[in-house]
Amino acid sequence: MFEWKNIFRGMLMGTSDLVPGVSGGTIAVILGIYDRLIEAINGFFTKEWKKHLGFLIPLGLGVIGAILLLSNLIHWLLADYPIQTNFFFLGLIIGILPYLFNQADFKDTFKGNHYVLLVIAAILVASMVFFKDEGVAPLMDTSDPTVLAFLFFSGFIASMAMLLPGISGSFILLLIGSYETVITALKDREIIVILIVGVGVIMGIVLCSKIIRYFLAHHHARTFAVIIGLVVGSTVVVFPGFETDVLRSVLCIVAFAIGLVTAVGLGKVEYK
Repeated sequence: MFEWKNIFRGMLMGTSDLVPGVSGGTIAVILGIYDRLIEAINGFFTKEWKKHLGFLIPLGLGVIGAILLLSNLIHWLLADYPIQTNFFFLGLIIGILPYLFNQADFKDTFKGNHYVLLVIAAILVASMVFFKDEGVAPLMDTSDPTVLAFLFFSGFIASMAMLLPGISGSFILLLIGSYETVITALKDREIIVILIVGVGVIMGIVLCSKIIRYFLAHHHARTFAVIIGLVVGSTVVVFPGFETDVLRSVLCIVAFAIGLVTAVGLGKVEYK
């Protein structure tokens, strides 16, 4: 039976993956489906693959739909209201932290080594802020086969980050210089480029999901400590600084509040 509300969940994940600094994995955690997502991706490649279709197909439709339909909107928001957009996602990320700690049952399961892992993970992600480049990388020549090969591997590497809470696939694309080329291809519907990057994304997700599933099964508390650390560290990367204009500063506060309320509201709906 298809879980049609996964289309909405997928749209939220797909929208976040368009924004450098925000992880689709983080949104999956906010929605309470992260464990199921990892299990379903792995289960799709077993004899029981059919029972996972009801979960994955609507989710995939939502992700793909958001990426194709909202790429223009996100491109505009990041161009004209980048600080306000990032404050909205900052509110989302901070809003999920209480749930993450509760889900990890940290009071009973976390020991000293778990907090060490949490801090290390947070520092590793936060350190990505030093690689931020405010400039825009030039568009690549997508008629060049070597560029297409590079874009395939870009999708592969970025997708592994997409599945990890706190690490943004779009930010990885930004770091390696292919973000502008990829989002322009999405905006202009360059089918060949989209397919090549898409295949890389799918292969990366499959590989990364197997690794995450192993650690969730065998090192659950430690894995959650790392996940929380990744999410905490991502707040440093997402934080865009402050506006000097009063009206835009007010918009930042409103955007942050909406993100915070949205995270808490989604949590109440999903975890009943």
